Amino acid sequence: MAAFGPYALPNVRVVGIEAVANRPLCYSYRAPGAPLSSFAVESVVDELAQKLNIDPLELRMKNGSKEGTQMVYGPKLKAVGNLECLKALQNHPINKIKLGPNQGRGVATGFWFNLGGQSSAVVNIAEDGTATIMTGSPDIGGSRASMALMAAEVLGIDYTKVRPIVGDTAAVGFCEITHGSRVTFATGMAIIQAAEDVVRQCRERVAKTWEVGVEDVLWQDGQAVPKPGSAADNQKPQTLAQIAAKAARTGGPLVGSAAINAGGAGPAFGAHICDVEVDPETGHVTVLRYVAAQDAGKAIHPSYVEGQIQGGVTQGIGWALNEEYIYGEDGRLQNPGFLDYRIPVASDLPMIEPIILEIPNPGHPFGVRGVGEVPIVPPLGAIANAVTRATGVRMTDLPLTPPKILAAIDAKK
Repeated sequence: MAAFGPYALPNVRVVGIEAVANRPLCYSYRAPGAPLSSFAVESVVDELAQKLNIDPLELRMKNGSKEGTQMVYGPKLKAVGNLECLKALQNHPINKIKLGPNQGRGVATGFWFNLGGQSSAVVNIAEDGTATIMTGSPDIGGSRASMALMAAEVLGIDYTKVRPIVGDTAAVGFCEITHGSRVTFATGMAIIQAAEDVVRQCRERVAKTWEVGVEDVLWQDGQAVPKPGSAADNQKPQTLAQIAAKAARTGGPLVGSAAINAGGAGPAFGAHICDVEVDPETGHVTVLRYVAAQDAGKAIHPSYVEGQIQGGVTQGIGWALNEEYIYGEDGRLQNPGFLDYRIPVASDLPMIEPIILEIPNPGHPFGVRGVGEVPIVPPLGAIANAVTRATGVRMTDLPLTPPKILAAIDAKK
């Protein structure tokens, strides 16, 4: 799914072989399986670009998957932003920077299919018109803020009047775990439907007060307004706070709820470009510049989306350059702690520049796609391709530690 996702290939056959390894127990960690398979394919595509003397971005543009592409795992793509991500990199100023000695520029694309699944949500309206929203999805990437924004949008009230809470199954209906880049998409859809339930109740109560049909009451900018030309045309608008204040006299508390099994999760694409410099004496790699373009569908909370992209890239750079289990001859792990298992810190990295593109997902009311897992997929290929072009040696074994790079340079000599 991930390896061939970015490409429109008319003829594909995939053979998978499952192997059991006597290694520590593993759990999923951002797009499990995708970075490795993508690294292999993106390395081959880069090798093709070199042999054909074609710009690696242009080669991917010529063969990129788009709306209508038949995916290797079954469905045809709907609206997606794969080509738009590549185009954004083509137009970026990084391509005009002239590289120096021992420097290389690498490109890679990435794909993640995203999930929907079961989610529940409750929206409670207080007497002052403020809202408390509750879901069961743990917040590991800013989802509470996104839930509040979506609820505020539907209710038509200010974002500051919405209080998001993460509850458990004693307080709210079942929600699947936070995985598969599903929360803003699926749990957000539940929040939208729960808020729409509140709006429906408000319109019904105002219609009874005005003694008109509910179809004569519209909801605009956080208030019930009369439909022009209807029987309610001479009535004054009622805000959410006004409706909530007299809820006890019109039917009781305003509580909206939704429990869904969301489908329509739109797949997401990203394209990355980076410049590196390799020290020929030590084999050390310095990442000079990094730009990551990604289709978010709709960035509900743009700064959190940027953080997801930067976090995924950082983890991918660590995987590409440093992170490795090292075993002794006795089979024991020699670097079991973070003192010896080297992960990137701020001083290891340049400013990672995210580019957010918005090609709406037709399967979501606001066009949302999951964004959390795509950004870890391209970095392995992008870094390896950049190091390959800097050294003139195709790098195929990760992580690209200084001893491996020096060995490759010496073998070339």
